[in-house]
Amino acid sequence: MASMRDTTSRLNDFLQLMRFDKPIGTLLLLWPTLWALWLAADGLPSFKNLFIFVAGVTLMRSAGCVINDFADRNLDGHVERTKSRPLVTGRVSPAEALTLFAGLCLIAFGLVLYTNRPTILLAPVGLLLAASYPFMKRYTHFPQLVLGAAFAWGIPMAFTAETETLPGTVWPLFIAAILWTIIYDTYYAMVDREDDLKIGVKSTAILFGDMDLTLISWLQGMMLLALALTGANFDLGVLYYAGLLVVGLLFIYQQRITRDRDRDACFHAFLHNRWVGMAVFMGLFADSLFGDYLGSLLP
Repeated sequence: MASMRDTTSRLNDFLQLMRFDKPIGTLLLLWPTLWALWLAADGLPSFKNLFIFVAGVTLMRSAGCVINDFADRNLDGHVERTKSRPLVTGRVSPAEALTLFAGLCLIAFGLVLYTNRPTILLAPVGLLLAASYPFMKRYTHFPQLVLGAAFAWGIPMAFTAETETLPGTVWPLFIAAILWTIIYDTYYAMVDREDDLKIGVKSTAILFGDMDLTLISWLQGMMLLALALTGANFDLGVLYYAGLLVVGLLFIYQQRITRDRDRDACFHAFLHNRWVGMAVFMGLFADSLFGDYLGSLLP
């Protein structure tokens, strides 16, 4: 019985390391991938690609969390929010974490092998971005930019998986996803800003300083512009732009609740971005179902 309890406890440690108890990161990574799949397929993508990318996103998000905690294992103990993570407390060893990271990446790459050659060639770039992000906060105030590129890399991969091509019209959506990551991860970094300043970790929240909310608002406007350009590139209809209107309202809400820079409010704004991703997707989904019919009714 004791052995079973020990096994369960160890499993829980590894699941915590992979953030299975915190699915928000998987959602934030999944939404841009779904945007791209729906645009590439001009509607419902193939079930095979839908399964591969949903499973791949889940695996790579878990792998990213593992390598992030490995990189920060000597720093997380000094941050209130992260001091009880498994690598900090010693419940998981660094060697075990690296083995888990490698295993998750291999399984994800195995899924990619069921796509096509262009997608397979893009996959190592995504792995490099995911593995390098955790170390960037030591050298640059823009680790969120690297994270954004890693989270957005599913967009070109989704297009090549569905169409075996990578049109230039994809890149505004890619840029929108990067901007979005910088937005919500800056809110996230604002939660840890005081601790990060003490231990010398860099972030956009530290770089932006007192201009943080102003610069976030500019990034939000730029993201909406990139999404509007995506709509024009793919000849999307009014339902898609209605989704962008909802995104704008959600951004206004985030600005309002964080106006005093309260840590809990900033964390709530970070979590709230799951609705931003959903609003864009629902606009795309509704346009794919009803866009042609609605277009025929308009003069």
